[in-house]
Amino acid sequence: MIPLSEFLAKIVVWIARTPFPRPIQCWINRWYVNWFDIDMEQFETEDPCKYPTLNDLFIRYKKVIEFYEDEEIVISPADAKVIADGEIEKGMALQVKKIPYKVSQLVGEEVNLDGGFFINLYLSPRDYHRFHVPIDMEVLKARYIPGKLKSVRPSVIERELVYPENRRVVLECKDIKGNRFFIVLIGAIIVGKIVINFDPDLGKNPRKYQEKEYQGLKLKKGEELGRFEFGSSIVLLFPPDGFKYLNQKEEVEVGDILGESY
Repeated sequence: MIPLSEFLAKIVVWIARTPFPRPIQCWINRWYVNWFDIDMEQFETEDPCKYPTLNDLFIRYKKVIEFYEDEEIVISPADAKVIADGEIEKGMALQVKKIPYKVSQLVGEEVNLDGGFFINLYLSPRDYHRFHVPIDMEVLKARYIPGKLKSVRPSVIERELVYPENRRVVLECKDIKGNRFFIVLIGAIIVGKIVINFDPDLGKNPRKYQEKEYQGLKLKKGEELGRFEFGSSIVLLFPPDGFKYLNQKEEVEVGDILGESY
């Protein structure tokens, strides 16, 4: 039997991907923009009625993405709210205060990042949902982990464990200093898809575990890495003695400084 959350996700995804007659689609898109108070002036196509489906509106392109080009600077990969950050201790990180989880469970293999740093980014339905490369890096391995489709809203993850149980894509990367770090892209209750640009087949079958290794797959800071189709979260995991956290803002935009690699 298909879980209720997955059944609901299928319905929402069907609605989002269906091109309704223009007047109806225009009404749906305008309702979405108004309900979530989205500033459409930031995006290449400003008129909500020009998007043929709600999904096209949801994965809209920004006009400009600005970021610091210094090679040591780590930028935010997305527009998001920083809902938790801190040191990884005894193999544990936090979803939010008082809700710990095992880092190894999240990434799908045994890792030792004690003394390292975690950053949790929540993308609400109003946010830009394409995500970008946070620093010049090489992708070493990608892992798709099937899982549940629980909501990742802060009010939910304050009550129950979500991150290591939801479906997710885990990217193991190496930065310009040789530091290995993880980008974890977490699905949510109405996520239809997590698309990784360099490997669109990753997670194509949402119920099938996948793991791939790559050779010489280098990406530049600011490049589009992929997209979510509906709300999600991103967790960044950095090793000890290789990352300094600099961010002081609760809400960040793609390109804002998160920290420095050394």
